[in-house]
Amino acid sequence: MRQIGWTALLSVAAFSTVWMIRGAALSPDDSDVKDVITGTAAFDDYRTEKPGLFRRITVADLPKPYATEGVSNGPSVVPRPADAWPQAPEGFKVELYADQLASPREIRTAPNGDLFVAESYAGQVDVFRGMTKDGKPEQKSTFARGLHNNFGIAFYPLGKDPQWVYIANTNSVVRFPYHNGDLTATGSPETIVEKLPSGGGHWTRDLAFSPDGSKLFVSVGSASNVDDPDTHPNEFHRADILEYTPKGEFVRVYAWGIRNPVGIAVNPHTGQLWCSVNERDMLGDNLVPDYITSVKEGGFYGWPWYYMGDHQDPRLAGTHPELKGKVTVPDVLLQPHNASLEMTFYEGNQFPKQYRGDIFAAEHGSWNKAVRAGYEVVRVPLNGGKAKGEYEDFVTGFVTPNGDVWGRPVGVAVAPDGSLMVTDDGSKSIWRVSYTGK
Repeated sequence: MRQIGWTALLSVAAFSTVWMIRGAALSPDDSDVKDVITGTAAFDDYRTEKPGLFRRITVADLPKPYATEGVSNGPSVVPRPADAWPQAPEGFKVELYADQLASPREIRTAPNGDLFVAESYAGQVDVFRGMTKDGKPEQKSTFARGLHNNFGIAFYPLGKDPQWVYIANTNSVVRFPYHNGDLTATGSPETIVEKLPSGGGHWTRDLAFSPDGSKLFVSVGSASNVDDPDTHPNEFHRADILEYTPKGEFVRVYAWGIRNPVGIAVNPHTGQLWCSVNERDMLGDNLVPDYITSVKEGGFYGWPWYYMGDHQDPRLAGTHPELKGKVTVPDVLLQPHNASLEMTFYEGNQFPKQYRGDIFAAEHGSWNKAVRAGYEVVRVPLNGGKAKGEYEDFVTGFVTPNGDVWGRPVGVAVAPDGSLMVTDDGSKSIWRVSYTGK
């Protein structure tokens, strides 16, 4: 079978982009945000999620705690029905890139274009290279084994010629020697951060480097839903983004009170750190919103005592009144219980120009809502590196009309040809979203 690879696809994508611009198929401005659903109507579930719909949830829209009962409604994942397929906005196409994987989680694009995928439960990292004419990987290789609930992946130094790939286990950070094109590790792992807070609760650890390479950010989720760190020592250095040196020396807590910052990424244009967050549960269907936000250095985001500004969690009423007025409100509020996971900035040239620089994030799907929400990929439009609060339902369709779940997005990355790659640990697949203009 003839293999065309990412290089040829990149040329095709560039030609298509030029053709669209010349053909005036693009909007004259850099935004397609319109008809934004606001107010209480912005709260939704899988029945109303539709590609291309924009929503904006604000603090003023939030109900009171316990307006509805907190429920346990986790999904039992079913095989993908024959007529089920992810849905994207008009002009986009979704194709199955790889399937029958172990449990694909985070996905990152190496500087040479290879796709590194954390198979977290198998304790390994796989590499996918290129694409054949029928849309499948040209090569697949296992880069490293013997890891422990690994998730985060980052290449260092930044740029086109990294020397290391850093991998976050749930309890440590290690690095392997790496040079462009390596399909398997050429050396043993070196432990960089010997011990991360772990044991119970949120286990994923993501990684990101500052633009100058001097800071290694590590996200660590809480051990609980709403345990008070004052009385639960297992919450020490959890619900935080921690800062280390690239050599693994602890520097400080960079930001705190972030219940579970599953995905972190640095905006390549502004250098600003961002995160994608799971907020707390059992306060009702529409509390507390998950969120995507820029991260303020030293910022406090409320957990567990407050949420979304000065709203005190009723389960910890009266505690830490001195923190009231010091809680940073996130930039973009998402559906409560969406389980927002990995995020990335779109830097490809295949999608229309208004997408460049925007955020894409994977929403793993709710367990704490009467009618399921999430199970999608969302887009957060940015203007000058800043979000106005809207987000778009971008890829949906992972839930059947009767509420059965067959797919759960986890990771997002941009391939060399500008397509968006989405890992799905429900159907154990990787999906490719491309722009055709048709």
